[in-house]
This record gives sequence, C-alpha cells and structure tokens, in this order.
Amino acid sequence: MIDLLTSPEAWAALLTLTALEIVLGIDNVIFLSVITSRIPQPQATRARQIGLALALVFRILLLSVLVWLIGLTEPVFSIRGLGFSWRDLILIGGGLFLIAKATHEIHAEVEAREGDEPQGGGANKFFWVILQIIVIDLVFSLDSIITAIGMAQDLEIMIAAVIIAVIIMYVSSGPVARFVANHPTTKMLALAFLVLIGVALVADGFEFHIPRGYIYFAIVFALAVEAFNVMASRNRRKRKA
Repeated sequence: MIDLLTSPEAWAALLTLTALEIVLGIDNVIFLSVITSRIPQPQATRARQIGLALALVFRILLLSVLVWLIGLTEPVFSIRGLGFSWRDLILIGGGLFLIAKATHEIHAEVEAREGDEPQGGGANKFFWVILQIIVIDLVFSLDSIITAIGMAQDLEIMIAAVIIAVIIMYVSSGPVARFVANHPTTKMLALAFLVLIGVALVADGFEFHIPRGYIYFAIVFALAVEAFNVMASRNRRKRKA
C-alpha cells in the first residue's frame, strides 16, 4: 500500500481511471435525473441517494470478484459464429430496458398523460423507481468495472477511483436533476440520450463497439445548444417583464 502512495505510475493510473469512471458515470446521472423527476422532491432526493449508494456498493462488490468478472467475458454460446458471453447478454438486456424505458417516458411526455405511471400511492412509485435504479445500476456497474479491470492492475487503485467518481456523481446529481425537472425540453433531450446510450449498450452486446467519444461529443454539443436556448428564453422573459 505504501508503495502505491509513493509511485507516480499508481497516481497516474488513479487519475486516468477516475476520469474514465466519471465519464462512464454520466449515463448513471442522466438516468437518475430522469427517473426521479416523476416523484416528489423529498422522495426524489432519497432515491438519488439510494441509487448512488447502490452504484458504489455494486462496483466495489464486482471489484471483489475479479475472477468471476473475467469469466463473464467468455462466450457461453454462439449464433452463426457470433459468440455471446454473460456480459454481452447483460448489456443487451440493459440496453433494451433503457430504450424501452426512455421511449415510454417520451411517449408519456408527448401525450402529457399521468395515467401511464405505475398505479398506487407514493410508496409504490418510490419502490418502482428504486427497482429500476437497481437494474440500471447493475448494468452500468458491470460495464464500468470491466473497463476498469482493463486499465489498472491494483485493486486499491480501482476501488479509490470508483469511490471518487461516485462522490462526484453524488455532488452533481442534485443540480442535474433539478435542471432537468425545471426545463421540460432538457428532460426530452435527456431521454433521447438514454435511447442513444441504450443503442450503444445493445451494440456492445453484439460486439459492435460504438466509440463512446462520439456519444459524449453529441451529448455535450446538444447540451450546449440547449443552454443557449435556456438563456435566450430567460432573456425574452426579462424583456417582456
């Protein structure tokens, strides 16, 4: 452990891996912001806290079973020469879930109907939100940790990078969620991002890798355009007032 603290290579690996984990965590933050926007604010805050705590727990647990994780990348069956591992199947299932959920939310926003939400009281809605967060946390955690294994060799560095990334995700999730809730067009944009991320996960499951740089560039570009729209709208309201 002391050797790691005094090793420049270890610090470089920690910084690189932390940056990567933060970028990969963007998907998690967007999903949390969208999924918690339909429940009351106190419950939404608690759901985000639970979701990010689960993300941290899942990541550390997965890091603790590295041998099992490496085994998940071995093909379990093939279809016409294309091998599928358990990781591929989880990514495909998670991607399809994201696409279906985002499409359902887009439909509800366009139709402006509340009846599409789960029936029952606030407790049932809160439970339904937490259940969906658990499913997506598992998918994102698996993808994140398998990527981390390929970049660092020391378990301590991987755990430290994951903890730092989740703390930054926690700090940023509140402002992101409030911004999404207060700007309906931004929420629609976030849902479109989830469809895009879902497609990328399904493509990864079929061993067709879409470079994440393209996806994140599209997200940043769209967010920049949306920021100009929000500022222009705010300025128009000020002039009218």
